[in-house]
Amino acid sequence: MDLILWRHAEAVDHPDLEHGQPGDARDLARKLTPRGEKQAARMAAWLDRQLPDGARIFASPAQRTEQTALAMGRKLKLRDELLPEGDPLALLELVQWPHGKSPVVVVGHQPTLGRVIARLLHLNEEDCPMKKGALWWLRQRERHGTMQTVIVTVQTPELL
Repeated sequence: MDLILWRHAEAVDHPDLEHGQPGDARDLARKLTPRGEKQAARMAAWLDRQLPDGARIFASPAQRTEQTALAMGRKLKLRDELLPEGDPLALLELVQWPHGKSPVVVVGHQPTLGRVIARLLHLNEEDCPMKKGALWWLRQRERHGTMQTVIVTVQTPELL
């Protein structure tokens, strides 16, 4: 199974957000900046060329993640499990890791995506930093009778 974790592109800061909470209405309404729109378009074009037609795409219902995912021009599903501060185990259950049959793209937020990466790669840290607009492509495979999670690629929009 292939799991592509894509952090939303650069979004506008909300001036009052330090007084709010991640996931509140003001946070969820944040849009991509013009730079973020370019990041999303660049990554989406690259990713669209790599993915088969049957890939499933899930995104957080936050506006910035939906905008990032829509840059691919493919059908997607918005899922509350992917909201900011989401549970990494809920994300893995949603995508049916590691038993899913088709590649899955998840467009979401930090720290959830980083925590999923750390869990799958057996890292000691609770959190794995992930740059805005970047993606990690992970694959579950069997090698010599043992299941492994391998890194297929890590991409940032600036390097494409």
